[in-house]
Amino acid sequence: MPAHTYDALLRSLSKGELARVYYLYGPEDILKDEAVQAIIDRALDPALRDFNFDQRSAGQLDPEAIFSLCTTLPMMADRRVVVLREVEGWKRKTKTRAAFLKYLERPAEETVVVLVQSSADEAVDKELVPCAVAVACEPLPAGRALRWLLRRASALGVTLEPAAADHLLAATGNDLGSVAAELQKLASLPDGAPLSAEQVGALVGIRHGETIFDWRDAVLDGAAGRAAAMIASLLDQSGVTAVRLITLLGTSLAGVGLARAHYEQGVRGASLQRVVLERLRQLRLFGLPEWTAESARWAKWAVVLTPARIREALRAARDADQALKSTTISDERGILIDLVLRLSVPQVEAA
Repeated sequence: MPAHTYDALLRSLSKGELARVYYLYGPEDILKDEAVQAIIDRALDPALRDFNFDQRSAGQLDPEAIFSLCTTLPMMADRRVVVLREVEGWKRKTKTRAAFLKYLERPAEETVVVLVQSSADEAVDKELVPCAVAVACEPLPAGRALRWLLRRASALGVTLEPAAADHLLAATGNDLGSVAAELQKLASLPDGAPLSAEQVGALVGIRHGETIFDWRDAVLDGAAGRAAAMIASLLDQSGVTAVRLITLLGTSLAGVGLARAHYEQGVRGASLQRVVLERLRQLRLFGLPEWTAESARWAKWAVVLTPARIREALRAARDADQALKSTTISDERGILIDLVLRLSVPQVEAA
């Protein structure tokens, strides 16, 4: 059966729908944990949960144990839940895996089995997908990630001004695990007025206006001095590397190139932004700011960056990436500054 999205899973659970087997995979482990909890909440009465819930590491089970876990009858309830984590630990030809695949031919009606594959192995298990409701736990688009952030903040009793929420998302690069960790820190503060962007920046160690997206914007806006000045502080931030910055810049340049191609065909103004937004939705590029605002940026840059300039910038980004991966060059900051300077030729309004 086709893979479901995380949101599609939540919608089906809200309707009271429960499958016998779920298979959760993809890079967002925090969404898998939320999905597991949502399935448990739908399937089990809290008062009887301890009697009807088992969680094990798949690689530690033998065939008899896996059969027993999946076929044990629930106690004073309609069903029980079994969560098997690290299913990638089942090698292709192990006896336990074979026993579980045999079980999947006729899964027990009284048992909900949840298979969780860790993000370390993103390869989809093609034998499990046809036998389960497969849920791809992918990074959320920025707009959806913002709603996730606000919901989690509310659950923790954290109140943020809109600009503060935007900054927290940008400061973490839309990484949900990092967002959750920072919100946990903010939850320890005394109750008070909603936190501002400046307060959040001070608390998370990334000032407002100094995120990876601010750097990308400065580069493509032609503000070479500002972009160069940000590099040292960016590289000091947790999870930020020169490769990540160049990847973001390269993705953005490719998007601007797409927008410029439509511009060359006579698409202008709001129409250009709509076309770019539609392409963004089709491509489902993650790790970018909110798509409507991002499409406006790409359309803006497409007006001033000619096709030749875009190709030159992509070559410069490629050269910088290769330099970073060279065993003889290790100055990340110097390579990034050189890249910024290569892209700092004054922009000329396109005809």
